[in-house]
Amino acid sequence: MTYKSTYPDGVFGDYIFTADKKRIDLDYLYNLLCLPSRYSTGLPPERFPLVIENSLCFCVFYQGKQIGFSRVISDHSEFSSLWDVFIDEPHRGKGVGQALLKYIFDHYDLRGTFRWFLMTEDAHGLYQKFDFKTEVYNPYIMMKVNVI
Repeated sequence: MTYKSTYPDGVFGDYIFTADKKRIDLDYLYNLLCLPSRYSTGLPPERFPLVIENSLCFCVFYQGKQIGFSRVISDHSEFSSLWDVFIDEPHRGKGVGQALLKYIFDHYDLRGTFRWFLMTEDAHGLYQKFDFKTEVYNPYIMMKVNVI
């Protein structure tokens, strides 16, 4: 896989955010997405490369080690879907997740997105800070509509 990043890195204290897929720690990400856990049902390993290749990926690094990740699937106009938002446990509660979301929403290819979608079991409070609303018919689904 070949990747080209044109979105500049972001900084939040000692944390570095990047959209450069060449910097993804694939072992970290494989363990996060492919092994069944509280956060994942276990993505089949043969589909792992396609998930990375066909998503806008965002990584968080602390002292050179990847400690967070998220990805977006988008048509860059009407619809974007936020997936796999994750910050390692020791780094939670420090504003890193919020800073990651701000970095994502500021991406020049995503700024004008009309409608955002995500699913969460327990992070509603985080996403509400970014104007996401819980859907009445399914409490795990959150949507955000940007009026431009």
